[in-house]
Amino acid sequence: MKIGIMQPYFFPYIGYWQLLNAVDTYVIYDDVNYIKGGWINRNRILAGGAPHYLNLPLTGASPNKKINEIDVNKNDRLLGKGLQTLRYNYRKAPRFKEVYPVIEAAFSCRETNLAGFITESMRLVCGYLGIGTEMVVSSAIHKNNELKGQEKVLEICRILGADTYLNAIGGKELYSRDGFIKNGITLYFLKTGDIRYEQFGHPFQGNLSIIDVMMFNSVERIREMLTQYILVE
Repeated sequence: MKIGIMQPYFFPYIGYWQLLNAVDTYVIYDDVNYIKGGWINRNRILAGGAPHYLNLPLTGASPNKKINEIDVNKNDRLLGKGLQTLRYNYRKAPRFKEVYPVIEAAFSCRETNLAGFITESMRLVCGYLGIGTEMVVSSAIHKNNELKGQEKVLEICRILGADTYLNAIGGKELYSRDGFIKNGITLYFLKTGDIRYEQFGHPFQGNLSIIDVMMFNSVERIREMLTQYILVE
């Protein structure tokens, strides 16, 4: 069984979805500390041909709290501002009519917990793209929460019966191959290929939110993109 484990990110870039699509079970790592200034509650969209941050407003965010201990600020004005930004910048995108309702449904989620809110948005995007990977939240797994880093990941892999663990290429320095081999688990790192597409005729801006990918590409084309990666040992 192939396992992937990542923190819940706010409408992350295509590589995140490649990893999710490539495994049998995807663990949403919701009981680790919140990272301020990371991708948990923000991502980049296209605005005037350049990257622009789209933020999910939070209440009580702190790096001393776990992701699932933080709430989304459900202020209608703040959430509405995000949707307005998306409408303004993508209203002429070729897939706007199909994609905007998916994003609007995510923003309208009744879930107030940050991890739950993002998990619901992930399920909505998976539904749109036809990704059928099983998703579980790490806080629901009965494990030794005193463990840290690689040891905690290995514990989750053992509990779920993984024989293969896939991680994003950015985490290559965080893991020891020998540690996985000793536990009978093969370790691979997923490296996203050079994915490009038309963006209103502007010079291409890569690694933007999946929102951007969805606005400009058909589901069929995105499903091709999900396979454009290599696995590095």
